Amino acid sequence: MGGMADVHALGDRARPVTLAGERTLPVLPPLEALVPGGGGLRRGSVVVVAGQGATSMAMAVLAGASRAGSWTVAVGVPTLGLAAAAELGLDLERLVLVAPPPANQWSTVVAALVDAFELVLTRPTTRVRPGDARRLEARVRERGGVLCHLPGPGSGLARDRAWPSAPDLCLTVTTTEWRGVEPGPVGAGRLRSRRVVVEVTGRREASRPRTAELWLPSPDGTVTLARPARATSTAAPPVEQAG
Repeated sequence: MGGMADVHALGDRARPVTLAGERTLPVLPPLEALVPGGGGLRRGSVVVVAGQGATSMAMAVLAGASRAGSWTVAVGVPTLGLAAAAELGLDLERLVLVAPPPANQWSTVVAALVDAFELVLTRPTTRVRPGDARRLEARVRERGGVLCHLPGPGSGLARDRAWPSAPDLCLTVTTTEWRGVEPGPVGAGRLRSRRVVVEVTGRREASRPRTAELWLPSPDGTVTLARPARATSTAAPPVEQAG
């Protein structure tokens, strides 16, 4: 992208086509029991996804709204693969990739993208100042979209230190187990499926922790429920994203 003019030009193309009057944006059926608020992402919310395979989990979280017609922009997420995104359900015709902006322009660029897109996926390139975080959260609430971010610099086992405030919804992949090998060239192969445990916490209606087991992906590349969601007494804190 050439600069802020490109962001505004993309905004003209990415006008919301979902009903802005609806309180939530849809998620894939296997995730409905994990997400509070009627089984969808609450408009105006900030979501954090962490743990091993966080990028894949984030794509799965946004895929339902993408399928329903929402435009998605991923800014500063080089680990996002288009083939995997399509398998997990993202509509590639409504997906825009933006290179990481300079650290001193990160919040300005993300704010402009929040104005233009209903779904914004990002990874902070530096620690976000509290004032910038509050302005971004207010902008997301005003525009009625969803800001989903992966852990940034300084993240550890305790929390995502790149973002100074608690998210509305936090999905943490706590366990990952790959299954099966699809034969490839001599001495090579492709792992066919990945079973993960996801724990969900958050604020308001998401304050009661819950957990579920998912295939992310299943052998056919899609997101499938491996074990139904259930309430838990405690939840693991966000961990650093690893792939």
